[in-house]
Amino acid sequence: MSPARKELDHKDAKDNGAKQDHGGKKDLRAVELRISVVDSITEVDRADWDACANPIAAGDESASSHPESELARLRRPSDPDSTSGIAYNPFVSHDFLSALEASKSVGGRTGWHVQHVVAKTSDGTLVAAAPAYLKSHSRGEYVFDAGWAEAYMRAGGSYYPKLQISVPFTPATGPRLLVREGMPAAATRRALAQGLIQVCGVAGASGVHVTFAPEAEYRLLGELGYLQRTDQQFHFENRNFASFDDFLAALSSRKRKTIRRERQDALQNGISVHWLTGSDLTEEVWDAFFDFYMETGSRKWGRPYLTREFYSLVGETMKDRILLVMAKRAGRWIAGAINFIGSQTLFGRHWGAIEHHPFLHFELCYYQAIDYAIAHKMLRVEAGAQGEHKISRGYIPTTTFSAHYIADPGLRRAIADYLVRERAYVAAAGRELSELAPFRRDLAEEPE
Repeated sequence: MSPARKELDHKDAKDNGAKQDHGGKKDLRAVELRISVVDSITEVDRADWDACANPIAAGDESASSHPESELARLRRPSDPDSTSGIAYNPFVSHDFLSALEASKSVGGRTGWHVQHVVAKTSDGTLVAAAPAYLKSHSRGEYVFDAGWAEAYMRAGGSYYPKLQISVPFTPATGPRLLVREGMPAAATRRALAQGLIQVCGVAGASGVHVTFAPEAEYRLLGELGYLQRTDQQFHFENRNFASFDDFLAALSSRKRKTIRRERQDALQNGISVHWLTGSDLTEEVWDAFFDFYMETGSRKWGRPYLTREFYSLVGETMKDRILLVMAKRAGRWIAGAINFIGSQTLFGRHWGAIEHHPFLHFELCYYQAIDYAIAHKMLRVEAGAQGEHKISRGYIPTTTFSAHYIADPGLRRAIADYLVRERAYVAAAGRELSELAPFRRDLAEEPE
């Protein structure tokens, strides 16, 4: 697998300097964007990367340290050509991506070859970026294309390497075409998306795969010829609940009783639950959690993706953005779930246990996450990939989006035809699953 050439020019016009439009944004027509590839995020200044990845927090340290609490303000629509309305997403931060690299969870022989794509102006200012990996397999993505790869190889093609625009091992929606505040967002994202196609060609990749993108990026990529794919997850949406009991009051009587019984049964046998964050995240705690991760991950995936060092690194650099929900019995930790804290969303990632008790998984991963989101006035909980069992526990079907540029015209036509049918199936399944939501039928729609 050969990395892409280091620098490509993407010229929207002659470089006449960064002129300003009437809204204070740079006029991209007067800017030459230089697209290049770096094989480690350490080659990009942390502040510059985060100014593109999380512009809501880049100029305000307090915003990156504390979850947003004003639900009404966050629900206001933002300027589609602005980055100021983007919520803080922990997974595209420099800290998270650098922890993956430094811990050797990616790179080396993992099949995730780091190829982050960056866009700079002629004066060297970083104005856009995309987390990118040249891949030799399709594991750890949660958007499944192994069937595409097999069909292409049967036809004599080589599906790998492919260029993956995502956060490794993280099926969570978040920005993928990262743009610095002050740039015209839509135009800059278009230039970056076209640059990804250039990088794909230079690297000899079969395609570009932008997974778990926001819907706005998905639609923009579709306009540029990327094939569009949808799937389903299950998220808890906070309807301004004042407490967990307030949430339960919104459910049908049968579902309400079931959840109360599950929560009670989960804590039998002397089990207590603890929220750990910040300075609570000691190496002793990480040792225990990694044991859980290895025990459960080995059974689910065969070989867990993340190394022990990863947890120490994020525990040091992102400790205020991590919530560990840990269960203790007889003086020792027995199970835990890790969550990352965004400004609007609590992202549940994975859990593990060395003792197994009825409903403890639901308590640590789903109910405690709802408790935390309500207590901290967060908009939603994303509880990871798959799992129709989440519906009865208050997590409703939610569409996820990905976009795919396929270089080979024949393969592109075949996949495009398949995706028409798949999108229709996902939409129909979402409507059907929504009917299973546990909420009372007599509740009126929440006013805007």
